[in-house]
Parts: sequence; structure tokens; C-alpha cells
Amino acid sequence: MTDLIPGLPRDPRHDPVLRSEVIAALAIAPGERHVDATFGAGGYTRAMLAAGADVVACDRDPDAIAEGQALVAEAAGHLTLVHGRFGEIDRLLAERGIDAVDGITFDIGVSSMQLDQGERGFSFQKDGPLDMRMAQEGESAADWLNRADETEIADVLFHYGDERQSRRVARAIVAARPLTRTAELATVIRKALRHPPGAPKDPSTKSFQAIRIHINSELDELVAGLSAAERLLRPGGRLAVVSFHSTEDRIVKNFLRERSGGDAAGSRHRPAPIPLARAATFETPARKIRPGKEEEARNPRARSATLRSAVRTAAPAWHGNSGPDSSMKEAMSC
Repeated sequence: MTDLIPGLPRDPRHDPVLRSEVIAALAIAPGERHVDATFGAGGYTRAMLAAGADVVACDRDPDAIAEGQALVAEAAGHLTLVHGRFGEIDRLLAERGIDAVDGITFDIGVSSMQLDQGERGFSFQKDGPLDMRMAQEGESAADWLNRADETEIADVLFHYGDERQSRRVARAIVAARPLTRTAELATVIRKALRHPPGAPKDPSTKSFQAIRIHINSELDELVAGLSAAERLLRPGGRLAVVSFHSTEDRIVKNFLRERSGGDAAGSRHRPAPIPLARAATFETPARKIRPGKEEEARNPRARSATLRSAVRTAAPAWHGNSGPDSSMKEAMSC
């Protein structure tokens, strides 16, 4: 498979994680309509276009939409860019007269483009305003950290960042308020965790990740996006999800297990299984895929990536309490 089509060069700024594996999972046939639900710098979109797809790409970040207009022009009618949250992709596409697609891809989390811009406030490695808002609207990280109580902050750091010393970090954050810069927050976290300068594995990583996930409601968005994808995919349609966080991956895994009928066998963590009341909306998911050593060496961000994929059946989409909310609750309890 080539990465290029005439007049559409590969963007050297962004090499998306597991690109070849994602495109293989989508099994794109020329002329099919596919959705890149997390456009970012357009890496997956370019690969989809190269495989012959007509692409609808979505992003909540207005900067991504603005920078993507050049690619829209290059794609010559094969790419539509939509500004909005991927949790609402079914509504966003319905507004454009689209009610079914052949494939949907999610690349969950922050984009490399956002991390590289210090003024966006996502990275502890670049000093900037303590912002972290993907959509550039609503409550910023500074707003929340300067108003939330110690317990709320600790809970977010523990659940979304797997930070075992969340209460110590939260106590230090509250004591240091007001905080306005990423460098200030990183310093507070490092001191709280007694991290010597220059030591490996910066302890700010977990807390920055947790705060970002909270500010952008990323787990809620993922749950909504999976449900929207279930409604949008036509029979035989393919879903591919790349995640970088253990809780995100558990949400995807549990959703696909539930929707493919895998829950019918039960598990040692749950009471006696309840018979599957509705037809499975996805076939048995493919085995998860992790990056190889060569890709990890080339792109350190790939080290935590997991790809899960599945094919849509002809059964109607599920609705009600046994939807993806149950997958999220179980993921959060693990």
C-alpha cells in the first residue's frame, strides 16, 4: 500500500501511530466513505485518501480545522472537514445528509500538534499558559485547579492518571495556588513527589495526563463516540480505535466485548451471566495490536498505543442502560 496519491504528499510533521495497521483493519475499498473522527494533523486521513476513500474528518480543535483546509484543497473533493466533537459524529454527519459509512477511526487523546505548541498548555516540557482545552472554550486547567477542592483534584489524578500519591500531589497543588503556568504546576508536582532534577521518568506525566482528560471530558467523549459509531456503521463497516491510556483501552475492549456477545460467558469479576437480550452489533473483535520495536524506537509516543478493531453486523444499534455506560463503569472500577 502506498502512502501517497498524486498531488497529495505525506505530511512530514506527523507520522500517526500504527498507521499501516489501522488502514489494514479498515480494509478500505476505493470509493468507500470513511470517517476520521479525530483529524488532528491529518495523518490517518491522508492514509485513507491514499487507499481510495472519500473521507469525512472531524475535530473539536478549531486550529486543526483551520490548518486542514490545505488538505481539503489538495484532496479535490474527496475530503470534508467538520468542526465538532467526535461523540456527536452521527449528528454532525446527519446534518450533511450522511446516515451510514463504511469505516470509522478514532485516535484517542492529545495530538502531537497540540503537545508541540507550548501556548496550548498541554505539555510539562514546554512552559505556557495552564490551558489544556482541546476545543479552546470552557473551563481551563488553571480555572479548575484554582477552584477545585483537594479531594476532587486527588480523585481525578488517581482515576485518570493512575497516580498512587494523588492526595500528596493534590495537597501541594492547593497549597501553591494560584497556578497559571505549566512550568509552575510541573514544579509543584515534582517537589511533592521528591523528584530530583534530571532524573528519568518525569512524575508530572501522570498528573498532566489526568488533568487533560478531565478538562476535556475525554472518557465521556469516548463512550459517546463508540455509541455513535455503532449507529453510523453500515453492515460490514469497520471500526478501528487507537488508545494510549489503560482506562481508554478498557472502555473500548469492554464495549466491543459486550456488543459482540462476549459478555454472555460472564467473568470471575461479575455475578452469574445474564443471557444476551439483543443481537450482537459487532463480530468478534480482532486481536489487539501493539506497535513493534521499530515503531517504538522511531516514535516514543507509540509505546503506550493499542489498536482494537471490529466489524459491524446487520443488527440494530443498542440503546438503554446496557449501552457503553456499563463498559465505562467497569473500566473505571478496575
